[in-house]
Amino acid sequence: MTEPVSWPQVSWPTVKRPLIAILRGIRPDEAESIVGTLIDSGFELIEVPLNLPEPFASIERLSRRFGKDCLIGAGTVLSAADCARVADAGGRLMVSPNVDADVLAMAQARRMVTMPGVFSPTEALLAVRCGASALKFFPASVLGPSGIAAQLAILPKDVVAGAVGGVSDKNLAAYAAAGIRAFGLGSSLYRPGMTASEVRDTALASVRAYDRAMTEGTAS
Repeated sequence: MTEPVSWPQVSWPTVKRPLIAILRGIRPDEAESIVGTLIDSGFELIEVPLNLPEPFASIERLSRRFGKDCLIGAGTVLSAADCARVADAGGRLMVSPNVDADVLAMAQARRMVTMPGVFSPTEALLAVRCGASALKFFPASVLGPSGIAAQLAILPKDVVAGAVGGVSDKNLAAYAAAGIRAFGLGSSLYRPGMTASEVRDTALASVRAYDRAMTEGTAS
């Protein structure tokens, strides 16, 4: 019996602040100005969900202009074919709402950083077994910091756990205290129609919240 192809795990990147900007609803013609503002504010991880208008055009533009400055990629990646399209557009980050072995295999073959969505210990352990770079606990607002912390107790100590869904500058510290190491920020950071100036304000609030959480965590 032929052994399945095994790709080496792609590690979670070393960044100053593991804040993931989830730009749901962004248009290609505004993507560069919004992401430029986010980068200037301290963001290094950018996610363009695929369930919006012309996501691949946005990813291609962003990768071409900012690919050397930050990690650009896609969210809501539901098929291996879409994962390949993201990679072809220059994306290097694959985020999904679920654990799909075929999608993860494609992403690893294309040397992409992966963050599949998990909710239960079964899903979390499966994602680890599939070589995920990090875990996206989603929706975090349902699990809460304590629910995620309980699952971290049975996961490998080096697992990078991320919280997505209901995370904002207002509650980021609580998730950090629970052991979360990456934070996906959606509507609290960007909503369709926001200007670059408005995004700068929300981005800086998130950066300040993260820095404060890290300082307080170190002090304690």
